[in-house]
Amino acid sequence: MRYKKRRTLALLLFVLISVFISLSRNTVSEAPVKTKQTITAPPPGAVNALSAADELPVKTRAAHYGYSRDEFLSDWGKSGNCDMRNLILSRDMDKTFVDPSDGCKVIRGELNDPYTGRIIEFQRGFSTSEAVQIDHVVALSDAWQTGAQGLSADDRNRLANDPLNLLAVDGPANQEKSDGDASEWLPPNIGYRCRYVARQIAVKLKYHLWLTSAEKDAIERQLRTCPDQVLPIEASR
Repeated sequence: MRYKKRRTLALLLFVLISVFISLSRNTVSEAPVKTKQTITAPPPGAVNALSAADELPVKTRAAHYGYSRDEFLSDWGKSGNCDMRNLILSRDMDKTFVDPSDGCKVIRGELNDPYTGRIIEFQRGFSTSEAVQIDHVVALSDAWQTGAQGLSADDRNRLANDPLNLLAVDGPANQEKSDGDASEWLPPNIGYRCRYVARQIAVKLKYHLWLTSAEKDAIERQLRTCPDQVLPIEASR
């Protein structure tokens, strides 16, 4: 008798477990499936960089003769009471501390360097300020040899102080670049190269400069790896 009771209880327990498993499976199968979709669209009016490169004329370099940095600027231009160097440092760095006495001079900050991908702790000082430098994306010497010598002095000054042509970057990388164009130097940070050459195109379009054939080949070769790259919005990095 006891044996039959135990069998009945075991059978009842088996049935209850089976029902529970069946209900759990149904619950899981009927639960809504959530999928994360990230759709990125270019901003309104965005211009494809590869197409824009075709709008630039291709010529040989003009003579370097007559070039001087002073042909573009003798010192940084200003916006209000603040010079462009400090404005670009403030734009491109995080965790910045600005001198409260003038509201302009950047004392320290943290740069996520686009050229190397390194995080650089910036501290203003005689031996430390050069760790972060302001690069002319289209080097002034390169600009001079690709049409800028035909610009007015005012337009050359605008080119040299244009935020579109300025980036806060790693000092040694900037020194390594020197006045090279895209056929001679690209950022070591491969992930930034498409944005870098797109910015060069935007600057050359804005100031009616040209490309050399080697420069155009290098730019197009890079942009074919990122055919959806667009020209930068002027206020952005």
